[in-house]
Amino acid sequence: MLANPSDREIATRGIVEAAGAKMEAYYLKTGPSDFMIIATADDATSLLPGVMVAACQGVISNVRTIQAFSSAEFTAMQRKAAAIASKYRPPS
Repeated sequence: MLANPSDREIATRGIVEAAGAKMEAYYLKTGPSDFMIIATADDATSLLPGVMVAACQGVISNVRTIQAFSSAEFTAMQRKAAAIASKYRPPS
């Protein structure tokens, strides 16, 4: 890192895009993790193969992913839950 400084965002963007996602933002940070990316993908299964590649190469570890939902997506989930709620019977 000191002998050969590099822009890590370029490599990160490459693997995110190769996985079929779009990198919206890349941040280096302090705290329990060294960086954070914000990416948009059709679903998590589109982006996670890229994460697996980076982890298998040993360039990242202790990976945490968070899927966020828009208000409209969450409202649709609430409507679906309401529609199927009568079908659920708790275990006895």
